[in-house]
Amino acid sequence: MNSEHGVRHITPADGNVFADLGFDAEEARALRQRSQDIIAEKLAIKISLMETLADWIKRENLKQAEAAVILGVSRPRVSDMVQKKTQNFTIDALTDMAMRTGHKVRVSIGS
Repeated sequence: MNSEHGVRHITPADGNVFADLGFDAEEARALRQRSQDIIAEKLAIKISLMETLADWIKRENLKQAEAAVILGVSRPRVSDMVQKKTQNFTIDALTDMAMRTGHKVRVSIGS
């Protein structure tokens, strides 16, 4: 791809950016796998928080607009959360929403 400063390389979505950066093949595979594992762990945390919030909305028999006021967000944001649009949320934002419902959020770090 050309840019005003010359040619730049774009790694395809299914490519390995670590290989493109010059890591040897074995290390690039290991780094890519570890990166994918971290992404999967973060996604699982987001989904867990979203399910907790969606269950709370259902249990409290709230409309999305009512939940939005309590959560401190817009109604479309509640809709995105209920639909598990994980790319639209940080773990921090979801944690804040969960705490606004009275849930206690605990972090546990293991190896």
